[in-house]
Amino acid sequence: MANKIGRNGSRSPKPRLKKGKRRVPTRTTAIRAEAGVPRPSIDPWTAPHVSIIVPVMNERRTLGRVIREAFRVHPHTEVIAVVNGSTDGSLEIARKSGAKVLVYDRPLGHDVGRSIGAREAMGNILMFIDADMVIPAAKLRAFVDAVAKGTDVALNDYSGPVNKPVVHGVVLAKHALNSLLGRSDLEGTSMTAIPHAISRRALSVMGTSALTVPPLAHAMAIREGLKVERVIPINVGMLNPIRAKRERKNSLEPLIVGDHLEAIQWWLRKTDFRGGYEDGARQRWMVR
Repeated sequence: MANKIGRNGSRSPKPRLKKGKRRVPTRTTAIRAEAGVPRPSIDPWTAPHVSIIVPVMNERRTLGRVIREAFRVHPHTEVIAVVNGSTDGSLEIARKSGAKVLVYDRPLGHDVGRSIGAREAMGNILMFIDADMVIPAAKLRAFVDAVAKGTDVALNDYSGPVNKPVVHGVVLAKHALNSLLGRSDLEGTSMTAIPHAISRRALSVMGTSALTVPPLAHAMAIREGLKVERVIPINVGMLNPIRAKRERKNSLEPLIVGDHLEAIQWWLRKTDFRGGYEDGARQRWMVR
């Protein structure tokens, strides 16, 4: 995403992003809620209980419904729409919805919108959803309730299809990472998949920058002893089927597999070159 568009049409300087890097701009560039838009019934003197972050890039078809469901999750909810690189009228829909709108005139890149939204969030519980998947508020509420009861990272209990002759690389990466982290009970669940929710405590431990690489944030949460749990299953594979044309031209598989490798590298730095796993009775010195 790029620079904020002000009410008077002026633009602030674009944040500088190094080539090949996915990181959050170093400052907020006058990000704030759109003025003059009526909010749902929230006491202005009360901080929101839940902040729901929605990255938006050309999601005109579903955005209005996504935001409506988000506002129904809790009486004290703020919805933060991070509109980036949109040219289809999504910005106008977001502004009329009552959401807090953060605007960038070019694409931010994978998951950076979540990180920027989290940085601006004021709620005790943060939830992350996508603008192209309409999920009923009743299902989203389950993740908020889990965090309210003590869970730090409430995951979508969706592990992806594994009963296939050839399993997708992203599904394999999720299972492999959880096994390495000693959490095979999580199977293929991950912070890569939405919806998921985190506590304010989890955000302070992981930091907003880690959210740009969800498997890294996932590994940090487990390493730091946070309570990471599966909640309810929402089949996002059915809600957002693979877009064959996009996958042929610009598949996200290498990017997401790379995210998992980055998480593994971080884990090795925090443990040892075998990730904390023993070498058994192998006498390597005999052949050195």
